[in-house]
Amino acid sequence: MFDWDDLRVFLAAARAGSLATAAQRLGVDAATVGRRVARLETALKSTLLVRSATGLQLTATGAQLLERALDAESAMEAAGRVTQPDLIAGTVRISASEGFGGAVLAPALPGLLAAHPGLNIELAASSGFLSPSRREVDMAITLSPAAGPRLIVEPLTPYQLALYAAPEHLARHGAPDSVDDLPLFDMVGYVDDLIYAPELHYLDEIRPNLRPRLASSSIRAQRDMIAAGGGIGVLPCFLAEGLRRVLADEVLIERRFWLSTHREVHGTARLKAARRWIKTLCREQAHRLAPRPRAAKG
Repeated sequence: MFDWDDLRVFLAAARAGSLATAAQRLGVDAATVGRRVARLETALKSTLLVRSATGLQLTATGAQLLERALDAESAMEAAGRVTQPDLIAGTVRISASEGFGGAVLAPALPGLLAAHPGLNIELAASSGFLSPSRREVDMAITLSPAAGPRLIVEPLTPYQLALYAAPEHLARHGAPDSVDDLPLFDMVGYVDDLIYAPELHYLDEIRPNLRPRLASSSIRAQRDMIAAGGGIGVLPCFLAEGLRRVLADEVLIERRFWLSTHREVHGTARLKAARRWIKTLCREQAHRLAPRPRAAKG
């Protein structure tokens, strides 16, 4: 028989992908996490996690145990809600894209905490997304509908992107007259082999084989490059303050954010409150997210 608390430590390590990160989340040291996982492996007579260049990886047995551990965790959370089903308290971890998370969610989050003093919010705003399926997060805001039988997925909000440049850059180099002129200009965009979602292939959508001279995996870094006069690039409209739109009659890209939550926590009071707040925020920010009508084509 194994110690159930060791299962909790294994779950943290599997989610975090490293002993150090798991230790930080659990409030212990990395050696303790490693020792507890090793003890669980000994009790189960199986290797659960192996080290790799990218961090901890689940073995086949570890993946099976993870599924059972998630079920056990959900059952314990459900049991804890029996006596206080409507209490809006606890931690909500949200995964969002770097741009939306940093520019839209982050500045508004203090208002959510002011409305619900019992909540704690952890925002993972970065390139790529963490998964509600593995309970790395409670909810994720993604560029396409997440897939998984454990998830409840719903459309969140449309948003728009366009071509932008710094006014000073356009004053020095001029502006293109059409998309066919863009190869003659310095472009800013994503590093091609680091694009984590097909929805980010903006330049190919505007004109095939259009390549950036300045590239980054970070949309915030791209925004800074454009603002510093590095060239013309595609940005979400909500990140383009202070910049000038280029080829406004020809280029307007439309996308949608999707909201997914794990089925087992979807109905909890804290998730309901966070989900309701995010939807309200998106409605209030509609003028930033999708500010421009699509130009009529003649």
